[in-house]
Amino acid sequence: MDTEWLYDFPFKLPINLEAIDDAVLSLSIKFEGFFALIKTLLGDLVNFINSILNYIPWFILVILVVIVAWRISGKINKGILYGAMLVLIGALGLWSLMYETLSIILASVIISLIFGFPIGILLSTSDRLDRLVRPILDTMQTMPVFVYLIPAMMFFGLGKPPAVIATTVYAVVPMIRLTNHGIRQIDHEVVEASLAFGSTKMQSLIKVQIPQALPTIMTGVNQTLMMAMSMVVTTSMIGASGLGMEVLLAVNRIEMGRGLVSGTAVVIIAVILDRLTQGLVQRSEVKTDGE
Repeated sequence: MDTEWLYDFPFKLPINLEAIDDAVLSLSIKFEGFFALIKTLLGDLVNFINSILNYIPWFILVILVVIVAWRISGKINKGILYGAMLVLIGALGLWSLMYETLSIILASVIISLIFGFPIGILLSTSDRLDRLVRPILDTMQTMPVFVYLIPAMMFFGLGKPPAVIATTVYAVVPMIRLTNHGIRQIDHEVVEASLAFGSTKMQSLIKVQIPQALPTIMTGVNQTLMMAMSMVVTTSMIGASGLGMEVLLAVNRIEMGRGLVSGTAVVIIAVILDRLTQGLVQRSEVKTDGE
């Protein structure tokens, strides 16, 4: 008795994948000038950040990390530890590659904040808009990261600009979600009191709601930074230089030592950035509670 029909799905949607590819390709050709402009602007932004980082002497950056970590955590031993971890990256011969990676991360985070913060505020003002956008954010957050590389490469070619675009699209979601959540969780009586005392909605937003939501918003900054950090290795597949490229070359050439060293450098940067931003979150919570 034939039982294949029990296990084989009975139908398949006739999706024309080639038509989708052709549509995206024609779009990239039609708006080639626009995408070229965006690519130039993103390239200039990354190069500008990289030039600033390269202008800072290595020991100055180490001292800054020690001081900032000390001031945020209140413990000098943590500052010395993070400084030593940063020195280790230089000792491994990866200092310039670290700067390239940081320039991509910082550019992506800056763009994520520019777009994510106001979008999060906008969503907090409308339940209907929030319900409409939420599935889009869910899709953006759960989509496999490699999928973002395809349109980024088709529209912007290879190199750092498409890496910034792909990283931004992947990392902007936590900023939007947590800004929205932070403002929504504020006690309505506090907002109503500020309006009753003569504040406009904009003044209430700037002087009451955003300060009250600052710990949650800073958590969004931390999560955006971490997601950008996790994406930077993946973007090496579309020509983004830096530590991610070192990891990719190690995988392609099956070089365990190279992969271990470059991977360690990525972990060190991620740990330092995470601990510093978490410290800022905790300080903002203390400040909010004190007020």
